[in-house]
Amino acid sequence: MKDETTVRELLANRDFKFTPSEDRIARLLLADYPMAGFGTASSIARRAGVSDPTVARMIAKLGFQGYAEFQAKLLSEVEMSLHSPLLMMETKRARGSEKNPVLSYLKSVEDCFVEAGTLTPLHNYERSAQLIMEAKGDVLLLGGRFSRYLAGMLSSYLGQFRRGVHDISPLSSETFDRLVDLGARDLLVVFDYRRYQLNVISFARQAAANGTPIVLFTDQWHSPIAEVAQATIISPLDVASPYDTLAPAMAQLESLVALILAKDDKKPRPRIERLETIRETNAVTADSRAPGSSSKRSQTGTPSEDA
Repeated sequence: MKDETTVRELLANRDFKFTPSEDRIARLLLADYPMAGFGTASSIARRAGVSDPTVARMIAKLGFQGYAEFQAKLLSEVEMSLHSPLLMMETKRARGSEKNPVLSYLKSVEDCFVEAGTLTPLHNYERSAQLIMEAKGDVLLLGGRFSRYLAGMLSSYLGQFRRGVHDISPLSSETFDRLVDLGARDLLVVFDYRRYQLNVISFARQAAANGTPIVLFTDQWHSPIAEVAQATIISPLDVASPYDTLAPAMAQLESLVALILAKDDKKPRPRIERLETIRETNAVTADSRAPGSSSKRSQTGTPSEDA
């Protein structure tokens, strides 16, 4: 069987000369393709009115080693169709054709924000905050092609709260050398959303093998890194666009920052105050030279915009 041949094409291929019982299975699978194939072999046999061995023989006739391989092929087809930009363009265009594209998109993002509030248990945020602030070693942040910007944003926040924060995105061969120093005292925070990035997954798995705990930001389908993460924060991605949204993920990382400050703002406060002094000394921000700016900062004690 060629990898590029779809299960649908195999089922419709009359060269296999299906028996009447096998033909009933093929028609059942094609009638509700691909969802019918995600049931158990016994459920397919029952719905088609055939025996379990008949399903097994047909799957073998299609060229699969077993039912698990057959389902894996189906799943890979679904994933490929979801990730194809051309197909996404067509499906999303049809979905949003009745509304203004801007309003349709913003509404879909709004729906994602609502869903984001239900996908992750609050104790996962608590656990993430604890891991970040109590790590005795370094805190490394890592993301993929687009999500690395979220990693960089969270890195900038956390660098105000504690020492030893490093944004290591994007990955390079030199970055992998950092694995030699990673251990149980350190923490790796990873952003990995579909289409999961292989080098990010590889780095995270090797870090976990070193004993490094991992906080993972991912989607509802779960990056493979979820298997080795100590805390996982899940964000919905699907919006009225061929491209997934990272807006809820950004809100989640900002929520984590808010939680850290709400739990104990006295711990990071001295560091933030020292940073503000350094910025004022070096005229980093526009308000550094404004009359009364120093007293204003000393009253608030926390950064606001572009902190």
